[in-house]
Amino acid sequence: MGPRAGPLTAVAAALALVAPCRAQEFHVDTGAENRVTFLSRASIEEFEGVTNRIDGYVLLDGDGVRPGTEFAGSRLYFEVDLASLDTGIGLRNRHMRDNYLEVEEHPYATFDGTVDAIAEDGAGFRVTSAGTFTVHGVEQPRSLECGIRSDGDGWRVACSFQVNLTDHDIEIPKIMFLKLAEDIGLELDFRLRPASGDQELHP
Repeated sequence: MGPRAGPLTAVAAALALVAPCRAQEFHVDTGAENRVTFLSRASIEEFEGVTNRIDGYVLLDGDGVRPGTEFAGSRLYFEVDLASLDTGIGLRNRHMRDNYLEVEEHPYATFDGTVDAIAEDGAGFRVTSAGTFTVHGVEQPRSLECGIRSDGDGWRVACSFQVNLTDHDIEIPKIMFLKLAEDIGLELDFRLRPASGDQELHP
């Protein structure tokens, strides 16, 4: 999938809350029920593209990190396989992938960033991060906020944000069967697990 580094930097911060006194590495559990949704709400038509093909990792640097702590050295990277997006209509899939996202040349949407801040949030944590979101080969600075909840030996992560297509040089299609909004909602729901040899994440 190319170099690892991506979309949900917020994750790293929440995990750091319970990290032992050493750097830790966590991976997206690609075998879990992950879901990434691209939602278009144009004035005439609403549809979504869905995939479970998300991968990435989080590297945490810190010992007993708590809200308000600086996460020097912590980093995360996530990537979504755009060629696997399914809108439910074959012809629409082909036009989205080939004519607009141009997935042969730009197969992934990625986020590469560092942990910014973390706060407790009832059942879990809210984490913000700053980094770079890339799609269609165009990079844009972006801040993300994600919710993190304990899930077995790992964490469940949920993030959502808006992507402006023109900011990434993606043409807005005008053909009748594909009414695409200029701003696309991106929702990510996935599971993180400790890399082999790392301890469980329970507090």
